[in-house]
Amino acid sequence: ISKPGWANRVARANLSDLRQADGLFAIVNGMPPDEGVMVELGIAIALGKPTFLFRDDFRKCTDSDQYPLNLMIFMGIPFHSWNDYFYRSMDEIENKNKAIYTWLRN
Repeated sequence: ISKPGWANRVARANLSDLRQADGLFAIVNGMPPDEGVMVELGIAIALGKPTFLFRDDFRKCTDSDQYPLNLMIFMGIPFHSWNDYFYRSMDEIENKNKAIYTWLRN
């Protein structure tokens, strides 16, 4: 049996880790994406952390023809180059023209 308050301790540890992180690579698969990941993404955006999104799920979670997810999820990535921060396959992670490659090299 779990001790009372375990979920709060886990959440607070997660928040502490997010504060210390240099950035966030969020897997946003699902319909809708996982609620915990969405909270983590919101916190990272609020803290000004660089965010990168990965979605290889074929399902659309929006009415937009351009964006495959709720538009608020894209708030943490640059407006004009959002595609550089959005990954649709594992192969794209190795792409030297995408944002995470440049960010990790710096």
